[in-house]
Amino acid sequence: MTKVAHEIIKAILRTEKSTLYEPGGKYLFLVEKNANKIQIKDAVEEIYKVKVNKVNTQISEGKLKRVRYQLGKTPDVKKAIVTLKQGQKIETA
Repeated sequence: MTKVAHEIIKAILRTEKSTLYEPGGKYLFLVEKNANKIQIKDAVEEIYKVKVNKVNTQISEGKLKRVRYQLGKTPDVKKAIVTLKQGQKIETA
């Protein structure tokens, strides 16, 4: 079962904190929850045509929210911090 690279990488996250990573060659991505580090590495290399040095992942659990009288939960998300090899760069607009 192979997945398409665009199914694994959902979006590149552009937040204040993620822009602090960029001078060190690190980029933050929102990825599919059941994707592993090897799949994430291959997908980033295929989409952005760069060489990946290291991938760190983190799962953020959703929070409980109350809407009127009902409890709800925001979805769990998986993020990947991708470190590129020296001299590599992803152009973000």
